[in-house]
Amino acid sequence: MADMTFEKSIKQLEEIVKKLELGDLSLDEMLSLFEQGISLSKTCNKMLNEAEKKVNILIKKDDTVQKQEFSSSEGE
Repeated sequence: MADMTFEKSIKQLEEIVKKLELGDLSLDEMLSLFEQGISLSKTCNKMLNEAEKKVNILIKKDDTVQKQEFSSSEGE
């Protein structure tokens, strides 16, 4: 999974969710997919945390990093 991009990871996670929602899998298959989904979720979370750190480093003013809150226009 070292060369897995965030976008590929999210797409794979979405595919896993679709398969699980169908519910026509055996328990073992569902557990395996669930485990894969958890792993992908952790990978995506790690990538997002690393991206946040990079953004914070890039937001500089007077040679100091100034953390700014990210505001989404979509309202979560």
